[in-house]
Amino acid sequence: MIPDKNTRNFVIIAHIDSGKSTLADRLLEVTGTVPERSMREQYLDRLPLERERGITIKMAPVRMNHEYAGTKYILNLIDTPGHSDFSYEVSRALTAVEGAILLIDGTKGIQAQTLSNLRGAQKAGLTIIPAVNKIDLPASHVEDVIASTAELLGVQKEEIFRISAKTGTGVKELLAAVVLKVPPPRKMQDLNAVAENVSRALIFDSLYDDHKGIIAFVRVFDGSFKVEDMELVASGARFRPKEVGYFSPDLIVTSEIKNGEIGYIATGLKEPALVKIGDTVLADSKDELARGEKERLALSGYREPGPVVFISFYPDGATKFDDLKRAFEKLRLNDAALSFEPDSNDALGRGLKVGFLGQLHFEITASRLKSEYNLEFLTSFPSIAYRIQDRGVVTVIKQPQDFPDKPEKVWEPMVALEILAPKEYLSAVLSLQTVFDIEVADIKAIGENLLIESLMPLRELIRDFDDRLKSVSQGYASFTYEIAGEREAEVEKLEILVVNDVVPALTRIVPKKDLEYEGRKTVEKLKELLPKEQFSQAIQARSQGRIIARETIPAMKKELGNFGKNGGDRTRKMKLWKKQQKGKERLQSTARVELSPEVFREILKK
Repeated sequence: MIPDKNTRNFVIIAHIDSGKSTLADRLLEVTGTVPERSMREQYLDRLPLERERGITIKMAPVRMNHEYAGTKYILNLIDTPGHSDFSYEVSRALTAVEGAILLIDGTKGIQAQTLSNLRGAQKAGLTIIPAVNKIDLPASHVEDVIASTAELLGVQKEEIFRISAKTGTGVKELLAAVVLKVPPPRKMQDLNAVAENVSRALIFDSLYDDHKGIIAFVRVFDGSFKVEDMELVASGARFRPKEVGYFSPDLIVTSEIKNGEIGYIATGLKEPALVKIGDTVLADSKDELARGEKERLALSGYREPGPVVFISFYPDGATKFDDLKRAFEKLRLNDAALSFEPDSNDALGRGLKVGFLGQLHFEITASRLKSEYNLEFLTSFPSIAYRIQDRGVVTVIKQPQDFPDKPEKVWEPMVALEILAPKEYLSAVLSLQTVFDIEVADIKAIGENLLIESLMPLRELIRDFDDRLKSVSQGYASFTYEIAGEREAEVEKLEILVVNDVVPALTRIVPKKDLEYEGRKTVEKLKELLPKEQFSQAIQARSQGRIIARETIPAMKKELGNFGKNGGDRTRKMKLWKKQQKGKERLQSTARVELSPEVFREILKK
């Protein structure tokens, strides 16, 4: 048995596309964790979507056995995502380890998410091992990047590892640094512990298995866990697990997982609400503990991520509402940032209002619903939450249709935006200020790049900010953000009416300066999509009771029998025409247009 002091827990953190998954592949090869015949690229990226897009979406733990200088070690690695939308994944991994490899792209240098992840690792008190990757590429400017990294960390250039995750150059030396520099597993400093013989583990992720129930990914901080009665502190659920084990990277059943190890517990529980990320698992102790004592034993969990973008999902095609809801419940097991609540629409029926951390988070979730659960669905316009004061009462509004016409005050969420770009693209990046309502606070030099610290309304992120930034900087600029308070906003509710009826699903909150443009664009699109009826259809965009754009679809023309053609008695023709007009007037007074799912599908397209 390998003692606790010979266990090392660490993560790889980096900006997106820096080579994290490729480095993880080399570590699996060097340690012999995966046989050569079974090895493939991006081995730890198990989701088909990860392999398709070439990015890490879910953190992936793996246990590697390694011998260094004649001593055997257990190395527990967690590969983490790089995009800012998945920073909550990184934060959960940081709490479960003692060290971090900070991987920097040798062709691009320090990027925005590099800084964000570094701050998180330093805040968690982790040992940082810096490495510059892609030294094999001719375009890399390794020495400049190493100098910038050393300056950022306040270390000597000789302490920065030079590696090529693709060829394996320098990887063995990097792994040796993990063994020598990362400390052995720590115990939680917990002054409230009331029993020394209680085993405790922190849940940092989970997934659903049809046979094993909810599988909790855990870091053990005290004692050990076997197949015996256990309890979850937050939910109070008691269970006897089907098995315990570790990741290698497949699930490997073992007799116990002990202090300092990262492993899994197959709970057998089938109710998603019972197992929460950040909860503490207790193994039954010999001493019976009161409920209050158990709560004091809870390990420090994770800050629950707050969704910032809200989008409604409605079943489409053969998909039923219950199928959609069940799929979201399962996805939430290993995506703690997902939140949802019931929603409904006259044309589309029952749906779910879902909260996301950003646009990519939404796109990934939608793709997983299609690829993993074979679901069909429609989605609404993205929206954000506003805090409003109306008639002296302050409330938070998530649904645009709940937004009052003339609130006394409106506050919108802001983001602290950090843009990292080469110096030659500074003017191009700054040109986005007027387009996206960006307030630049400071500009600093970080190595060869400039760090532009800014403030921007969150609503701007759900437009095409990412694409525009890449476009003006030819792909060299990167950004990261975090929620940074709120400010008073100049926004209004934009409603779309068809034959005097408001269409709730098309209601949006829009900046005052964009009201007329958005209103005009929507009514023109609807005029193209809606079929003619036997009555005229007025399509209007309204804000604060004022019509700001209008289009009319004329009534369907009807031939007057043989009198509608050349010739015929004019008196009889006029009688028929007047009769038809009266009929249209009666229709107009009771007219109601139902927007079909097909129309919604087209109008909600980007």
